[in-house]
Amino acid sequence: MSRGASGHFASARFREARAIDWAELEQRVIQIERGRANTLSDEDLLELPVLYRTALSSLSVARETSLDADLVGYLEALCARAYFVLYGVQPPLRRRIAAFVGASWPLALRSLWRETLIAVLMMLLGAIAAYYLVASDPAWYHSIIPGDLAGGRGPQSSAEELRKTLYDGGGDNMLGAFATYLFTHNAQVALMCFALGFAFGVPTLLLLVYQGAVLGAFFSVFASKGLGLPLAAWLTIHGTTEMFAIAIAGAAGLRIGMAVAFPGKQARTAATREAGRTATFAMIGVVLMLAVAGLLEGVGRQVIQSDVIRVAIGGIALVLWLSYFYAMPVRAADVDD
Repeated sequence: MSRGASGHFASARFREARAIDWAELEQRVIQIERGRANTLSDEDLLELPVLYRTALSSLSVARETSLDADLVGYLEALCARAYFVLYGVQPPLRRRIAAFVGASWPLALRSLWRETLIAVLMMLLGAIAAYYLVASDPAWYHSIIPGDLAGGRGPQSSAEELRKTLYDGGGDNMLGAFATYLFTHNAQVALMCFALGFAFGVPTLLLLVYQGAVLGAFFSVFASKGLGLPLAAWLTIHGTTEMFAIAIAGAAGLRIGMAVAFPGKQARTAATREAGRTATFAMIGVVLMLAVAGLLEGVGRQVIQSDVIRVAIGGIALVLWLSYFYAMPVRAADVDD
């Protein structure tokens, strides 16, 4: 057999052994180039870098063994196209942010509406139970509220002492310290609600109930001193945003927990991956909501003394969040893939 025939035979065998992988890579690259990346499954997208590295390895071998020029040229072109698809120029940052804010985030929240409703109900259940427990026996208050979170407030406090914490910080900047601690505590609860969702959602549900219990216990003590409405106003200015963020974090954790426990017709890994994508969009938004809540807490609540204005700000914030998440027109095509 001549050297040319031998080289041609080697190229044919080399191509035959790897042609399926090259064809798979080329097909996926074509779909992405034509703007149809959303037709690819998560598995297809995750396998794309593997196919690209396989093609690169084939190109390296083809060059080193001096296989026919047509094969080398084909692999060079395929690898270049795949590289551009994987690592090429990304859309400008402002476009990616606009896609997230304009579509990805609200769509994720809309798909989580059931879990969000469950999270809200769990917090409400905890609040009602704790309210009546403390009202029937004030000793329950210290079983529910950690000492640091209580900040010296409790059933033993007088109405005047509790009132001072709502309007002038108790004369010792207690309001600012407590507000900072409360915000940090709630942020930690939000992150834990999400992080513990993988355990079938059970820890998430318990955390949501406990978070509601904290509010219920506080309300019971303040209400017993005739300060229920002032406390509600004091919390509302930032609490509507912050508690909504906790509910969303809980919803994200529940979505992952349900995917792990009940994957349905999908494989458990595939169901969890899909749930994780939705939950991730939701949690990025939760971080933004907590930042807004921190701004309202750090500026608005400690500066504004009027109960009416506090409630108005908190109510407007809640209406804006609900309108943005559930009423604003969203085009699915705008989602940043």
